[in-house]
Amino acid sequence: MNARLIALLFAVLPLTTARADVKLNELFTDNMVLQADREDAIWGTASPGEEITIFITSSEYKSETKVLQPGEDGSWRATLPSMGPTASESAALTIRIVGKNELTLKNVLVGEVWICSGQSNMEWSLRQSFESKKDIESAKDPLLRLYSVPHVTSMKPLENVPHSSNKNAQFTHWYVSSPETVPGFSAVAYYFGKHLREARKVPVGLIHTSWGGTPAEAWTSRPALDAEPTLRYYHDNLAKAIKNYDPQKAKEQYEAALQKWEQQVAEAKEPNKSTPPKPRLPAAPGTSPGTPSVLYNAMIAPLIPYGIAGAIWYQGESNAGKAFEYRTLFATMIQDWRKNWNQGDFPFLFVQLAPYDTKAPWAELREAQFMALALPRTGMAVITDVGEAKDIHPKKKEPVGTRLALAARAIAYGEQIEYSGPVFEAVRFEGEKAIVKFSHAASGLEAKDGKLTGFTIAGDDQKFVEATAEITGADTIGVSAPGVSKPESVRFGWHSYPKVNLWNRAGLPATPFRTDTWPVATQPK
Repeated sequence: MNARLIALLFAVLPLTTARADVKLNELFTDNMVLQADREDAIWGTASPGEEITIFITSSEYKSETKVLQPGEDGSWRATLPSMGPTASESAALTIRIVGKNELTLKNVLVGEVWICSGQSNMEWSLRQSFESKKDIESAKDPLLRLYSVPHVTSMKPLENVPHSSNKNAQFTHWYVSSPETVPGFSAVAYYFGKHLREARKVPVGLIHTSWGGTPAEAWTSRPALDAEPTLRYYHDNLAKAIKNYDPQKAKEQYEAALQKWEQQVAEAKEPNKSTPPKPRLPAAPGTSPGTPSVLYNAMIAPLIPYGIAGAIWYQGESNAGKAFEYRTLFATMIQDWRKNWNQGDFPFLFVQLAPYDTKAPWAELREAQFMALALPRTGMAVITDVGEAKDIHPKKKEPVGTRLALAARAIAYGEQIEYSGPVFEAVRFEGEKAIVKFSHAASGLEAKDGKLTGFTIAGDDQKFVEATAEITGADTIGVSAPGVSKPESVRFGWHSYPKVNLWNRAGLPATPFRTDTWPVATQPK
């Protein structure tokens, strides 16, 4: 071999070995569901300038899509043609992505895709839920598909769904619903998808992305928080904390606290004498899952712009201490997701907090959640009947998922069904009595299990007393109490652990409410 040829081979070799294989975002795997009736996006990475072609085939369908050549950073994105309303199991798609190498996605369906997010009550698994054994055993459904995003944080938006460093975490992959795949999946999400599957008779894909104990600001992007004057402090405070953080000082403080704790344990004379909890090594600012925007960056941003029908959300416990602020924060988060997904005002359905015996102002947080219904295409599942006084994680998740699905059927799909319990609409005061009018009365109001409970009433002294409440019409209730001769406000279920029994005849519980706008505990003075 002559010297010129050898030199040419060495010149070409680095270019050849540097070429990157075509790769897909981790969202795109076998068994996935694409959103029906829209041109879905698909994206990944490859060598800059590489030509990529996507072939889609099934027994009933065939298409070919040329992808724009990846830019200098190697990223590419394509828009797939709309493939009609839905695809049955027998018409499952095969997708081939062909470039330098070839990737094949099998058993792909077209149906309804929903994001399922929040904190621990959304994360709560089916195996942990009330009487779920029979539901797990009957979970085989080839048209219901499940995907879980791993727990990861990031200070900057990620482009790809990351793999968790937790060796016990489920690998990111779409799974077909079965007794083997559902036990560890979100119970609320599963029951939601199960109900939609049975009611709509179409494939359903659920993308579960939640993390227990996390606040809403962690799920909201930095630009959105910074754009709202009352929320800008989140990142301002984070920047100060990072600037002032001294890891050596933090370590010394932790070691001193640990030494003190060990001494307290050693000095405990009685075997059952309580001692303070063991101190934890403090995390550096920006590494906690409660940090503003880090879960949006790592667990929401990589999903955008995957085609979706909407989102369901179960969260709020971690923001109860700032319930008044949640009025702004929650609405900001919803609008942030919608803006960044660029799919219009997609349905956003959420769960109002369950009853729980706590000193935290959960009644105020429920009101803040209710106020988000002012945004278009929102719905709320009320679960005043499934709470547990001493457990922040009520085990009955089936009613939660089912009520979210009812809201989806009405709001997302236009079904003419009742999807909400009674909602306060107006009040008028007649002498010693208040007449409260409700929407969503669904052919009438009813007291479940006896007389109506949970109503209180107050005059201008703002001192609430237990009231007597009676159904006076198809959508009205009269409320009064001895000693309150001139009532000015009625409240219903205004307690962290309300004991209420007002329902409509569609079998849905009423939303807690108050008719006044008097200042609340978490309202800034």
